[in-house]
Amino acid sequence: MALLFFACQCGCKENRRRNDKADASGVFEATEVVVSAQASGVILSFSLWEGDMLEANKPMGYIDTIQLHLKKLQLHANIRAVESRKSNIPKQVAAIQEQITIQKKELQRFNNLVSANAATQKQVDDINSAINVLEKQLAAQTELLQNSNRTLEQEHLALEIQVAQLEDQIIKSVISSPISGIVLAKYAECGEVTALGKALFKVADMEHIFLRAYIVSEHLTQMQLGQRVKVTADFGEKERRAYQGTVSWISNQAEFSPKNIQTRNERDNLVYAVKIAVRNDGYLKVGMYGEVWL
Repeated sequence: MALLFFACQCGCKENRRRNDKADASGVFEATEVVVSAQASGVILSFSLWEGDMLEANKPMGYIDTIQLHLKKLQLHANIRAVESRKSNIPKQVAAIQEQITIQKKELQRFNNLVSANAATQKQVDDINSAINVLEKQLAAQTELLQNSNRTLEQEHLALEIQVAQLEDQIIKSVISSPISGIVLAKYAECGEVTALGKALFKVADMEHIFLRAYIVSEHLTQMQLGQRVKVTADFGEKERRAYQGTVSWISNQAEFSPKNIQTRNERDNLVYAVKIAVRNDGYLKVGMYGEVWL
């Protein structure tokens, strides 16, 4: 009986020892974005420092846009010049329409005279012929003016597109972060000349971070996407904080255990990388050690 009690005690201690050890471990990482210049020129304002918290899409500087504004003014002047060359079709053809109106009145008068035997049919035919000529002239003139206006409208549209392109470049000359987060590094300073695609700063989303951990194959079947797990963060001096995490990614390929990562079964060389999404309460930092409990 005493032997059985002793065996139970040893078994319970062994179980507690095993349960006190995490199923996987790793380090906390964050989504990092390197923000590059979307325009070329002198950086006239750039007010941020490493460690600053940034709001998404909030302006924090801008690149010189004087040349862009001058090109925009020039394009607007060209647009006004194109508009001045457009024809006012009703005014341009008003004279011919007036002649047609007069000839039609004459036609009506001569028709009455023919009925009264005071005019000849030839005179009526001559007036009809004149009206036909004037109507053809009107159609030709109207078509010519319409084609000319359509050409000018296409030229106007092309200039408007160029203005829109310049406005887009001016907007992209404003420096901002696409995500909210903390500045990890700053690569440029106010007064420097930058170029399209040149890195300006790096920002990390510290609100939604994740723990990249490694699990052995025997635990792979116990984990699935969207699963809630317990995550603990190591703050040193045996201080730990517990968080609720969600499995957001599981690698479909095995890899050899990283040298700085210890799994529960150290004899396993092949492990699977997983990402556990954790909402940061302000204490978690990139590179901090963490553990996962299934």
